[in-house]
Amino acid sequence: MSEAGLATVLREWGRIGCIGFGGPPTHIALLRELCVERRKWLDAKAFEDAVAACNLLPGPASTQLAIFCAWHVRGRLGAVVGGLAFIVPGLVAILALAALFLAGSPPLWVAGAGAGAGAAVAAVALHAGTGLIAPSWKRAAQRWRWIAYVLVGLAGAATVGPWLVLLLLACGAAEVAVRRVRRRAGDTAAVHLSPLLALAGIGGGVLLPLAWVALKVGALSYGGGFVIIPLMQSDAVHRYGWMTDGQFLNAVALGQITPGPVVHTVAVVGFAAAGVGGGLLAAAVAFSPSFAFVLLGADRFDRLRGNLDVRAFLDGAGPAAIGSILGSAVPLAAALTEWWQYAVTAGAALLLFATRRGVVTTLLCAAAAGVVVALAGGPLPR
Repeated sequence: MSEAGLATVLREWGRIGCIGFGGPPTHIALLRELCVERRKWLDAKAFEDAVAACNLLPGPASTQLAIFCAWHVRGRLGAVVGGLAFIVPGLVAILALAALFLAGSPPLWVAGAGAGAGAAVAAVALHAGTGLIAPSWKRAAQRWRWIAYVLVGLAGAATVGPWLVLLLLACGAAEVAVRRVRRRAGDTAAVHLSPLLALAGIGGGVLLPLAWVALKVGALSYGGGFVIIPLMQSDAVHRYGWMTDGQFLNAVALGQITPGPVVHTVAVVGFAAAGVGGGLLAAAVAFSPSFAFVLLGADRFDRLRGNLDVRAFLDGAGPAAIGSILGSAVPLAAALTEWWQYAVTAGAALLLFATRRGVVTTLLCAAAAGVVVALAGGPLPR
C-alpha cells in the first residue's frame, strides 16, 4: 500500500470532487491521472483491475473507485477522507441549486432554465444507455439471454416503476442459476440480498421511506446512475408525492451538471421531501454502501473479480440495467407538458448523437433555450 498524508488525500480528492463534471468517464480519467501518472501510487494494471472490480459492485462505480484509490493510498481512514472529499463538493452544489430550482416561486429565468434542461433529460438517458451497449454485448455469455435481459429492463423501466429493482435482481439471479446448472452444481442460485429486500416494507413518516429510496439508489443500481431514474421517479413523484414531474426532471438535470457522481440526484429528492436534512439523509444513505463495500472488502477485490457467481449475477443484472436506462426515457419524456420541450428533447438528441457534444454542454444549451422561451413569454410547466 502506498502512503500519503491525509492532507494530501483531502486536497487531491477534493480537487477532483470540485472539477469532476461529466460523470464517471471524467472521474476515472482524473483518478488515473492523479494515482497512476502523476503520483504513481498505483501502476496501470492495478488501476485497471480496480476499475474492473468496482464495475462488478452495485452502486456508483466511480465513487467506489475514488474510495478504493484513497484506501490504497492511506488505508481506511484515507478512504473515508478521500471519499467524503470527492462527494461533498457536488453535494453542497446540488443542494444549493435545489433550493433555487425547487423554490415555491423561482425567478422566471430559473423556471425556464429548469424546464429546458429537464426536457433534455430523456435524450441524455438514451445517450447513457447506448454508450453501455457495446462493451456489455462483447461480454455476453450467450447473446439471446443478453437480449432478453435488456428487454426485461426496458419494459420494466417503462411500466413497473418501483418494482424495477426486483426485475434487475431476478435477471441476475436467473443468470446465476443458469451458470450453476451448467457447472452441474445442482443447486438453485441464491442472491444474498434479502436483508435489503426486507427493508422494502418499511414505512411511516417521510424519513424512513426516503431512506429506503436512497438505499435502493446506493445499493441496487447496476450500470450507472441512470438505472435508478425510473425507480426514483415512481417513488418521489407518484408514490410519495414529494415533487412534481417537472421538479424531478430538474433534479436529474442538476445531477448531470454538478461535479461528482450522478447519484447526487437523490439529494434533490431528499431536499424536496424534507428540506436540507432530507437531502443530507438521502445522500448519506445512498453513499454508505459504497463506503461499506470498499472499507470491508477492498482487500478481497481480486477474489471478487474471480467469483463465478458474482460475475454471473452482473452478467444478468447488467444488461437489464442497460435496458432500464434506455426505458427510462419513456417516463421522462411522458413527464413533459409543453410543446417546445419536445423540440428541446429533439435538439438535445441531435447534439448528443449527431454532433457528439458532451452531456454538460447539451444540458446547458437546453437550459439556455428554456430561458429564452420563458423570457419571451412562452408557456412553462406548472
